[in-house]
Amino acid sequence: MSERAAPFYCPYCGDEDLFPHETGHGAWECRACNRAFQLKYLGLLSRGVRSDTGGGDGI
Repeated sequence: MSERAAPFYCPYCGDEDLFPHETGHGAWECRACNRAFQLKYLGLLSRGVRSDTGGGDGI
């Protein structure tokens, strides 16, 4: 299993002062705004990946 991905900034205040939170995997705390949040991977979407190569002209 790969190492866990870390968020780059707090989703609430935008600060980068983040540390892993004690509640477990995917939990982070922001020491700038004193908030805790959790990230969770939900899975792949059933529609797959779409490619937009039409150039935007609708043809």
